[in-house]
Formats: sequence, structure tokens, C-alpha cells
Amino acid sequence: MRVAVGISRDVSDHELRLAAQMGCSGVVVPTPAAWAGRDRWVADDVARLRDRVEGFGLRLESLQNTPASFLDPFRLGTPDADRALDAYCDTVRAVGAAGVPILGYNWRPNQLYRTGHTDGRGGARFTTFDLAESDRPPSHGREYAAEELWAGYERFARTVLPVAAAAGVRLALHPDDPPGFPIGGVARVISSFEGYERARDLAQGSPAWSVLFCLGCWSEIGGNAYALHALETYAARGEIAYIHFRDVIGTTEKFQECYLGEGNVDIAEAIRILDRNGFDGCLIDDHVPHMDGDGESGWADRGHAWSTGYLLGLIRGVTGR
Repeated sequence: MRVAVGISRDVSDHELRLAAQMGCSGVVVPTPAAWAGRDRWVADDVARLRDRVEGFGLRLESLQNTPASFLDPFRLGTPDADRALDAYCDTVRAVGAAGVPILGYNWRPNQLYRTGHTDGRGGARFTTFDLAESDRPPSHGREYAAEELWAGYERFARTVLPVAAAAGVRLALHPDDPPGFPIGGVARVISSFEGYERARDLAQGSPAWSVLFCLGCWSEIGGNAYALHALETYAARGEIAYIHFRDVIGTTEKFQECYLGEGNVDIAEAIRILDRNGFDGCLIDDHVPHMDGDGESGWADRGHAWSTGYLLGLIRGVTGR
């Protein structure tokens, strides 16, 4: 078990230097900004990014998410689905050929959504969600029911997972955020333990199927006991690729993000569960507090440094390592 850090799409030298200075094992990189406008990724670009990260003494632990346009045609079953599936398979092969072991993805055509912000300890800024304040018109021309999303996922599992297994890539499924309720008229189907189990069943035992365990999302879904039960289940099965370590106060219909240690989940017990089950992947911070000096946009240096230090200390305190 090790601590990495999620950096920005810009993948700046500053972020990579700070990751090394903080003692991280590596970094998780979201859709790189330099690759915008393409319909698939190529191995040479991924390899160059890996080499650059390794030049700072770090691992490229995972690439997290492709552009929504890569997935939406077969998430939603549009006429362009066949082309998009072929292109996504090319992307998976490129990630594997470049020696990157994990590609994160989600099954929500409407992305992470919040309704506002709130001040936390000392005035640090955090995001909030309140269903009563949520009012999003249809975002894809019409409403999409849950079974339409599941039909797309079944096709994905049947087509893409064998390609990923052959390429040596684990595809790590992230939960919906916020969970449970349609956003922009589109159902959210990876919003519960039952949803994850249905996706797992559709994977039919593929070694490429795995969980991007977002502790904060599981906390949103059902609080402490719910999150820890899911963590124990997937850790015991060896199905967690890596973990987003954050938390919230409140659940589902109304919650706010917070500093680690202030939310719903007993995070020391979460580390004990991972240690007991021999988890050997990475944790990264996620949606960090926006602290004074972090600026109005961009990568929050202070929030990441605080959260990463907390995680390193938490692991040492719980496991003695």
C-alpha cells in the first residue's frame, strides 16, 4: 500500500516536483490536455508521458478517464457506437503497450456535479451538493433510463474487457458522483453496491475488470458502515485497482466535502481493512480542500500537500510501516 497523488491535466513540472517532494510513489493523470481533440490515444504519446513522469522518480500509476466523447456513443447507444468502441479499444491497447497498468473510467455521461461551495475549517473551501437545489435540463437531447445505460455497459464488458485483458490493462470503474439520482435526464447506475455487483457480473470474471474505489462516493451513498462493507468486499476479492481517499459530511441528497478525518467514515478503520486484506495498490487524495494561497483555479498545492501528508501519517500510524 502506497500513497500517490492525482495531478492536473496539464502535467506540469511543478506538480511532478511537488509529488516527489511529498514522498509520493507516483501520480495519477487525468485526461492529458495535450491530447485534446483526438478520438483515441496512441502508444507513443502514452510512453512519452510515462517516461517524463519516471524522470521525476515517480510511477505513472494510472491514467484516469478519457474524454467523454470516447465513451458517450456506447454509453448512450448512439449511431456512432461501433466507431467509438473500435477507437476505445485502440486506446486501451495503447495504454497497455506503453506499460501503464490501469485506465480509470466511469459510466456517467454527465460528469461530476455539485450545486455550490461552503467554507470549512478556517475558511477552507469545499464543494457541496443539495438535491433540492439541483435543476439540470436534459443534457443529451432526451432522458435515458437505467436499462439503456446497462445495455451499453453489457456491450462494453463484452467488447472492451477482453481487449484490456490481452493488453495487460485493468479498467477501473469509478462510482457515480453524486450517486443515485438522474443528472441531466440521464440515469446513474453505478450508484450502489448492487450496481457494482451487476457490473461485476457482466464482466464474467475478466481479470481486466476492477474497482476505482472512491471512498468519498461510497460515503455519499450510505455513510460509514456502507462504505466500509464495500471496501472490505472488494479488497478481499483483490478487485480494487486504486483508491480515491476523501470523505463527506452527509449522504446522497445533501452532503459537503471536508478535510480527511472530519467526515462520515472511520478512515483509520479503512486503512486497517486494506492492510488486513493485503492491498498493494495506491491511495490518492481527491477533491482536496482549497486552502489560502491555492488561488482561484488550477492545482491546489496546499490542499494536496496537507492531504498527502495526512495519508502518509495515517498509514504509518495504523500499520507501523
